[in-house]
Amino acid sequence: ECTSNEMQSIYSELDTLEDIYTLIDDMLIELPPFSVREGGFIKDGYNKDIDYLRTIMSDGKGWISKIEENEREQTGIKTLKIGYNRVFGYYIEVTKSFISQVPDRYIRKQTLSNCERYITEELKDMEATVLGAKDKLCNLEYELFCEIKDKVGNELRRIQRSANMLARLDVYLSLAEVAVKNSYVCPEVDNGDVIDIKDGRHPVVEQFVKDSYFVPNDTYLNTTTDKMALITGPNMAGKSTYMRQSALIVLMAQIGSFVPARSARIGIVDKLFTRVGASDDLASGQSTFMLEMTEVAYILENATKKSFIIYDEIGRGTSTYDGMSIARAIAEYTAGKKIGARSMFATHYHELTCLEDEIDGIVNYNIAAKKRGEEITFLRKIVKGPTDDSYGIEVAKLAGVPNEVVKRARGVLAEMVENGTVTPKAIKKSSAIEATMSFEDMAIYEAADKIKMLDINTITPIEAMNFIFELKKLFNN
Repeated sequence: ECTSNEMQSIYSELDTLEDIYTLIDDMLIELPPFSVREGGFIKDGYNKDIDYLRTIMSDGKGWISKIEENEREQTGIKTLKIGYNRVFGYYIEVTKSFISQVPDRYIRKQTLSNCERYITEELKDMEATVLGAKDKLCNLEYELFCEIKDKVGNELRRIQRSANMLARLDVYLSLAEVAVKNSYVCPEVDNGDVIDIKDGRHPVVEQFVKDSYFVPNDTYLNTTTDKMALITGPNMAGKSTYMRQSALIVLMAQIGSFVPARSARIGIVDKLFTRVGASDDLASGQSTFMLEMTEVAYILENATKKSFIIYDEIGRGTSTYDGMSIARAIAEYTAGKKIGARSMFATHYHELTCLEDEIDGIVNYNIAAKKRGEEITFLRKIVKGPTDDSYGIEVAKLAGVPNEVVKRARGVLAEMVENGTVTPKAIKKSSAIEATMSFEDMAIYEAADKIKMLDINTITPIEAMNFIFELKKLFNN
């Protein structure tokens, strides 16, 4: 019933393989055993020889009883019975008082004090059938399995073609389901150079942020005035998420998917490059920085003006000045005439923000954050302009770094701001002073910081009680 040409094509061309299905369904049980060499996977009623052997295996004693009953009727020997031992196998036992009634077809096998034991051709045939039933059954089932395997194998091309069509259908279904479920929109895809995304979201991250609101962000890039978005801001603020969601939206649009955004116009890209994450390749002896530079080299050699590139923290694996120099050179080269590709460049080197005034097409962006005293709140919103602080110490505190370490870092930072650098002597002196501080002193300083940040005009009674409880717990520890 779908009007789509693609759906109609799949419907008309899809081979449902009913003959192969019927072949397999008629023969195999629903849950066959793991090994085809042990039998037990052919359905009852499929093959009469298999049914016969299974009957013998499941009712071997019944077969012996039937033979015993038949022999009694034919010979008239009421005391006749059939027994078994490992030496002779199955045998017919007749007491000596009835020996005169034993027929000629009986073959004497053993004489005892009060009876004689015989065998017959029929009994030996039945013995061979009963004792060898399991092996015969397994071999017969395997032969039938090989036959059906060859028949299915001969239809390989048909099966592969149907599997390919079902795979296509599965992709369309999955993309359609996620688009409806998560409010995706149909992007406008053209041959232009503009990437314009309104309220874009990360398709994966937004699914894991159930206890808070995922903040959507806009993206605008072209190959003239907005070639590179130079993104600064603190760690944990969302720079990497923002860049990756932009790359994913571009990718999803170009494979024909709806995208997680309010609207999206995507100018087709020929290649999508990413330099994100940090991992050592210890097996080949490559450090984090070496691996990073290898990937950057590949990007710079293969990217074109139609490409889309995201760089995340280039140059962080080496010294500050080397890293900053390399990061600047890469940014200049990517945004310059050699490549001129649409790109995003996240960095902690605030010195690079001057590139906006020096190179056409580089635009500064930052992740908004709100600071109250020593507390920081990430707003997750991308805004134009450079950041005013990296908030590294605040992030360390958020991550649970001990207060003593955080306070020491603030002291070192204050010296760096005042003197432009920190000498080893100055650091050592400060460390010595800090080392003399007791845990009680640290608690006093922390309590003082908390009281300074407290807004007594807006605090409620219950908040005040909780605040006092926190201070008490601070000193009790």
